[in-house]
Amino acid sequence: MVDALGVAVVGFGWMGRVHTQAYARVLHHFPRLTVRPEPVLVADEVPGRAEEAAARYGFAATTRDWREVAADPRVRAVSVTAPNFLHREIGVAMAGAGKHLWIEKPVGLTAGDARAVADAVAEAGVQGAVGFNYRNAPAVEAARELIASGEIGTVTHVRIRLFSDYAAHPDSALTWRYERERGGSGVLGDLASHGADLARFLLGEITSLTADTAVFIPRRARPAGATAGHALAPGGVLGPVENEDYVSCLLRFASGARGVLEACRVSVGEQNNYGFEVHGTRGAVLWDFRRMNELAVSRGTTYQDQPVSTVYVGPGAGEFGAFQPGAANAMGYDDLKVIEAYRFLRSIAEGTPYGATLTDAVRSAAALDAMARSARSGTWEDVRPA
Repeated sequence: MVDALGVAVVGFGWMGRVHTQAYARVLHHFPRLTVRPEPVLVADEVPGRAEEAAARYGFAATTRDWREVAADPRVRAVSVTAPNFLHREIGVAMAGAGKHLWIEKPVGLTAGDARAVADAVAEAGVQGAVGFNYRNAPAVEAARELIASGEIGTVTHVRIRLFSDYAAHPDSALTWRYERERGGSGVLGDLASHGADLARFLLGEITSLTADTAVFIPRRARPAGATAGHALAPGGVLGPVENEDYVSCLLRFASGARGVLEACRVSVGEQNNYGFEVHGTRGAVLWDFRRMNELAVSRGTTYQDQPVSTVYVGPGAGEFGAFQPGAANAMGYDDLKVIEAYRFLRSIAEGTPYGATLTDAVRSAAALDAMARSARSGTWEDVRPA
């Protein structure tokens, strides 16, 4: 028997649409799921946006005040896809109202914010999931298993990169993303949060790090009205960019492995160039998000001049089989959010966490806080969860 589960979405920009579409698709790919998400309420403060979402995706009601979501007894699970500065207030309120919570990273502006949401979820006894979608790629899960099996020997070092051009245009609008008060960190929260999560997912806990950050476009134009995504605002009044465009970071892991994490939001010529290279004493495994369903793997006993093979993941890797029948059939970005929705809903149905949790958000945020401290101090910093 499949039980109906009233869901709401708070914040209906691009990520709000992705969450909603994932809810709509999840039972198509995971028919054994014992809960069926039903779109009850959508909240967005931009006039007309919630109404457009309701007309397009079938939400029963709309509101411009997210507090109405917390008060609505029909809503049992909430997706929080609002701007970063609202994550803590909304997340704590939703958990306090007994709502299961699927919240986008970085879960607030600091590790303290992420911890507050995690504590509220734990105290309320509800399930909490976080939008670290890249760990859901079947190839990434296959890489993790390969590393854990010892096939590439003892891991010695990893390089993680997240380069994008979404903020590279000098006329990009000065939205909340570029402000400390509302966006918190810049590329740390946007991209390096994913990098920290991937590092932990693949290699275990980060113990210390040292980082450097930079702002390469120091002034941007203020938009005349509400914006979505990364809109341009040519000719607008210029204001200061308050958070970083770029970060480079050296990592030390509890295992003794070393790492490099580099992220940039203004990399001209790079579109979602995300990936990792993990090296061990007997081999290596490499992944590029732009070729999401492939791994490059080197393993054997020759060490020097050892070849690298391309492996196309298939139904035996992660949740690949829920989408495609055989290896080398492509999956896409939105499929990763369907996997995330499935694991969130399964957590609710079974009362056991699946996928990325608020604990993972706290750990990632602790690494980001340490990066910010290190960039200011110029020293190595311990990674201390809030």
